[in-house]
Amino acid sequence: MDRRTFLATGLAGAASVSLTSNARAAQPQMTPAAERKSFKLKYAPHFGMFKHHAGEDLVDQLKFAADAGFTAWEDNGMKGRSPEDQERIAKAMQQLGMSMGIFVANTIGWSDPTLTTGKQEHLDQFVSDCRESVEVAKRLSAKWMTVVPGTVSPRLDMGYQTTNVVEALRRGAEIFEPHGLVMVLESLNFRDHPNLFLTKISQAYEVCRAVNSPACKILDDLYHQQVSEGNLIPNIDQAWSEIGYFQIGDNPGRREPTTGEINYRNVFRHIHSKGFDGIMGMEHGLSKAGKEGEQALIDAYVACDDF
Repeated sequence: MDRRTFLATGLAGAASVSLTSNARAAQPQMTPAAERKSFKLKYAPHFGMFKHHAGEDLVDQLKFAADAGFTAWEDNGMKGRSPEDQERIAKAMQQLGMSMGIFVANTIGWSDPTLTTGKQEHLDQFVSDCRESVEVAKRLSAKWMTVVPGTVSPRLDMGYQTTNVVEALRRGAEIFEPHGLVMVLESLNFRDHPNLFLTKISQAYEVCRAVNSPACKILDDLYHQQVSEGNLIPNIDQAWSEIGYFQIGDNPGRREPTTGEINYRNVFRHIHSKGFDGIMGMEHGLSKAGKEGEQALIDAYVACDDF
């Protein structure tokens, strides 16, 4: 199916998707990956983003996204899904020619001082999370996993905290590296996530260079970085050797490109010009509700990918 023809005719006329297995069996087969048009970059939606067109079934949502031209997917909560669901999703993505993006690796570290403290109990939990993540990644043919080191430890100098985080990440890298897996460190903005240890790309770059492993790279979330520091393209260039993954969201609002202040067409052009062949996670909401919002989202990516 030609993506631009598909978009021009509008999604509103698409047949409604039944959630029963019999109805799914009666639907047209997946469009082979070789016959679909795709974007220049691997933009990765997430579950729920196209539910008004595709219904609640996870595989139907993957099919819809693939026919709209998307070649990747991400799911923060994938680790919490059953092995059966993970395998079903993986099978569909393989048939659709889609790549799996990130899922969140560590269950600790989002709202308390953890890896910054150097405490053995936190290190042990992190190592356990990493080992569990290897098994999930194997089921999904996934490569990247998000890691957030936790909040600052207010009674420790930042130098000691940085050392504690680096040592913990080295332990994680020892687990991931033999499997060709990569944990990607996400710097989150101070407004939405106050008191986190990792807030800027330069800091994530410093940590990754200290860990010194191909299994530890940067997740450059462009929404968070626009809030925290801006200067998106120069920071991409400065940290390029350590960036393994991007995520997208406009500011303000954390919605699809074209709804805020970031010139995503220029940013995408720049990333593409550097030869990036990784995944661009669509970690944002929609500016409009229902099918209209889903169409607006696709239209936004078509416009920003036109360079």
